[in-house]
Amino acid sequence: MERQITTDPWTYRDAGTLGADMTRGLDLAGFSVEAIDGGIGKVDEATYETARSYVVVDTGPWIFGKKVLLPAEVIQRVDLDAETVFVDRTKDEIKSAPEFDEATYRDEAYRQEVGGYYYGTRRGESEIL
Repeated sequence: MERQITTDPWTYRDAGTLGADMTRGLDLAGFSVEAIDGGIGKVDEATYETARSYVVVDTGPWIFGKKVLLPAEVIQRVDLDAETVFVDRTKDEIKSAPEFDEATYRDEAYRQEVGGYYYGTRRGESEIL
């Protein structure tokens, strides 16, 4: 599957596309997260920094209690009524992402690794990191 990104992977999509205005710092903690092919867990943390936003998802028992970092642009839609975040990746894509590291997930090098995984040229995609 080939995707082309034309925005920053660390920036939320616009409010009209998402169904929520993320620039207002909406608290997504506790929201369920749905991949293209099913549920993957709940939002543990979400940030709203310009060009540095992400969500940390606690996958619970799905991948043995691990967490994953998702760049903000991966979020396709937010359903406020159902408290659900929909992402435009499959479970396998998310499961195969770089391992979450509690000590370094805020560091630029780790963010570049994750951004490269989701939007990297190794998958034939354009990248803006």
